[in-house]
Amino acid sequence: MTVVMEKPEKTGAAEEPAPVKPVRRVSRSMVIAAILVVWLLLFAVLRGKQTLTLAAADLTDLHRWFNDVNDSIGANRNSNPLFLYFFNEIRLVIDNVVTFVQELISQPTGDRPVPQIGWLGVVGIVGFGSWAVGNWRVALLAVAGFTFLGLQGLWQESMDTLALTVSAVCVALLFAIPLGVWAGLSDRFNRIVTPFLDLMQTMPTFVYLAPLTLFFQIGPASATIATLIYAAPPTIRITAHGIRSVPHTTVEAADSLGATRRQSLTKVLLPMSKRTVVMGVNQTIMAALAMVTIAALIDAPGLGKTVLQALQSLDVGTAFNAGLAIVVLAIVLDRVTTAASARAEAARRSKNRFLAWRRPLLGVGAVVTAVLIYLSHTYLWAAEFPGEGGTGRAIRSGADNVTTWAQDNLSGLTNAFRDAITNGLLNPFQSLLTDSPWWLVGAALIGIGVVLGGWRAGITTAVCVGLLVATGVWSDSMTTLASTAVATVLVMLLGICFGVWMGRSALADRLLRPTLDAAQVMPPFVYLVPFLALFGATRFTAIVAAVVYAAPVAMKIIADGVRNVPATTVEAATSAGCNTWQIITKVQLPMARSALTLATNQGLIYVLSMVVVGGLVGAGALGYDVVAGFSQGQLYGKGLAAGLAIVLLGVMFDRITQAAARRTSA
Repeated sequence: MTVVMEKPEKTGAAEEPAPVKPVRRVSRSMVIAAILVVWLLLFAVLRGKQTLTLAAADLTDLHRWFNDVNDSIGANRNSNPLFLYFFNEIRLVIDNVVTFVQELISQPTGDRPVPQIGWLGVVGIVGFGSWAVGNWRVALLAVAGFTFLGLQGLWQESMDTLALTVSAVCVALLFAIPLGVWAGLSDRFNRIVTPFLDLMQTMPTFVYLAPLTLFFQIGPASATIATLIYAAPPTIRITAHGIRSVPHTTVEAADSLGATRRQSLTKVLLPMSKRTVVMGVNQTIMAALAMVTIAALIDAPGLGKTVLQALQSLDVGTAFNAGLAIVVLAIVLDRVTTAASARAEAARRSKNRFLAWRRPLLGVGAVVTAVLIYLSHTYLWAAEFPGEGGTGRAIRSGADNVTTWAQDNLSGLTNAFRDAITNGLLNPFQSLLTDSPWWLVGAALIGIGVVLGGWRAGITTAVCVGLLVATGVWSDSMTTLASTAVATVLVMLLGICFGVWMGRSALADRLLRPTLDAAQVMPPFVYLVPFLALFGATRFTAIVAAVVYAAPVAMKIIADGVRNVPATTVEAATSAGCNTWQIITKVQLPMARSALTLATNQGLIYVLSMVVVGGLVGAGALGYDVVAGFSQGQLYGKGLAAGLAIVLLGVMFDRITQAAARRTSA
């Protein structure tokens, strides 16, 4: 049987396929907007319910347990084997190192009313060392800077700060450089250590103090241990980067010549990464100096204690004088180590010619320095800095006069600015966070984390939210979160404005970048002083100081991102008739999204650390809880929980913004 298939009749026109409706993708900004709208609607209905508010003097079971642990450790510190043979031994070794350096340059020893090396010897050592590793300009800056510290009447305080910094940096480098080399050579170890380094660099300086006092007691030893732990990660990370940056062809050439693994390390890898390692040392010194000043909260001697006492008594003149000394010390140490990095590169390129003319001069400089050390050890006039700090008195008086003038003449303007930001931005956002039910805020944060960073960031956020609730300081955490968010918004506004300007103008970059670099050198304490004079002891003072502290890093990152936009793309937009505003908003900023996200990440971390420090000048919330925990024994547990909450906020911010940066750059 034959089956005949009938062909369909042809119509006059060919059938056209049904049109496919385009699928409209929902943008992340629309999802976040929807989350915020739902949040606001539920906030209007549930305001004031399940907020987990805790009064300043109230404690939770966790806080009481922390107090009991602290009391138990204090009672058994000299009988428990773990403390007798481990923690106490570490504290003893660090204490001996710090005491040795202090007796050498800052504090009297035995029957001597002065240290072993007086001011003239210290200035000589600093000048010679700066010239040996740098150049004569750096040496002149170092000598002038250290002499200025004495003229301020803060010689001993400055030497105490220097002694703690030197002690912490020396101990930190003993294990940081080997760990950095190991991380540079081993991919497995690098993968293991990187999350710990990320966590250590994410945590604000405040956070290191409370747990360390639990094991090492309050005092210089705990301050030094906290400083070396905080300061070690930059050297580890940068040393590993330097080792990995050595060209593979160079390493392969050494291997082909029969070099052993040790020879390749000592003759090739380390010499070729010397400049990078010195840069890591520079970052470690800067981190150590910042931490030493903060460590005044646990009775660390030096300039930090002077600033802390002045801030607590609202003595702007004294705080400004001591803060200026910290800035001078930071600038000198930064310039010396930066010059050492440049010198290391110059010496590597022209080693023989470099040493030929410097070796005789080094010998002469060493002899002169030895004579100055002998004089400062033998004669009182060369040991005690002459004068009574007249320059310091003039600085304190001038700062007080400027403060009085500003408060008398600028209070209307500053108060209006403060009230506008506080009432228009900070108070509404803080009310949204603190007056919403805790589960609503947590759900909103988790949703935003998922949208911006993906499911992993969302899971991290969920864990952090749960632990924040467990700390018992949820309300204070939300207050700190509000201040951090507002300050970060202001940081990004400044960062975009100045970063775009710097990215588009080479002249602007040359003019602004040195100032921004210098601003990043200064420890956080210093930023509080001028704004304390302008705005008084309020939370707004902490926010403004945080903005000024965090803005430089955001500006530089955004400037680099804008500059890296291909010139051909900008030229194409220009030829298409785009004006400057359109080029910035439609081309350069969209193509620099990853830089914007990274700037947000770094701005958040910097702001968080500074807002917490602002607890010293009325910022309250978690910063106040930490400070109160050090000064009031019954609040120690709450202060420790507040420190943990700061870590959780930092981890949450860091994970979300880093994941967002990876997604935008993919």
